[in-house]
Amino acid sequence: MSSGLHDTVSCAALWSRRLALAALPLALAACSASRPLPPPTAMPYAAAPVPVLPVLPSLPDITEPSNDARYGAGADADEPYPVRPVNLQKIDPRFLKQTVPNTTGEPAGTIVIDPHERHLYLVQDDGTAIRYGVGVGREGFAWSGQAYVRRKLEWPDWHPPAEMVARDPKARPYASGMPGGPSNPLGARSLALWQGDKDTLFRIHGTVEPYSIGKAVSSGCIRMLNQDVIDLYSRVPIGTRVVVRS
Repeated sequence: MSSGLHDTVSCAALWSRRLALAALPLALAACSASRPLPPPTAMPYAAAPVPVLPVLPSLPDITEPSNDARYGAGADADEPYPVRPVNLQKIDPRFLKQTVPNTTGEPAGTIVIDPHERHLYLVQDDGTAIRYGVGVGREGFAWSGQAYVRRKLEWPDWHPPAEMVARDPKARPYASGMPGGPSNPLGARSLALWQGDKDTLFRIHGTVEPYSIGKAVSSGCIRMLNQDVIDLYSRVPIGTRVVVRS
């Protein structure tokens, strides 16, 4: 083959190759291009009905009553005898009922009495304790240990023990007993403390001397404001464990 013919064939082949390469982008473009999408058509839509919420009843007010309401007049509506209001100006506020963190280390349902602090704690199951102020036994009459509530009485009679009658002239007129009522030294409620089958003769009870709360004046018993002992009485069942610290 002559060189002229070779050059002609080579040029034709080269020209065909260039045409193919030039057409390639157009072919690729044809593969990748898409037709423009039609505009979206509105779909039929039905609005969901708005639910009507029920009107809930208002919650009861669980706020603790104020000290004026708790210890003032009118707190004895369900009592057979009047409960005398307490003059809060004569009571240290730390001896009034309040809820505090449980630092006693005792389980829920236990009564813990700290004679040194002059406080009684009723341990709750939520990590708190209800704390009340108390009056405790004077020197020589203090008692400590563990016991349980064996008997609960409302407006109890008072029967002073023979030892008290012998040493206390004020108790002698009542050697045969004094009926319950607003003048009874045991106040509105009494919880008798027993150890096993033995009566310790110590009581948690109310008082007709509210200003003795926070002091060591009793003959060993634990005295509370009448309003507080009524509240405690309503919360603890027979068999409640009582711890009186030394």
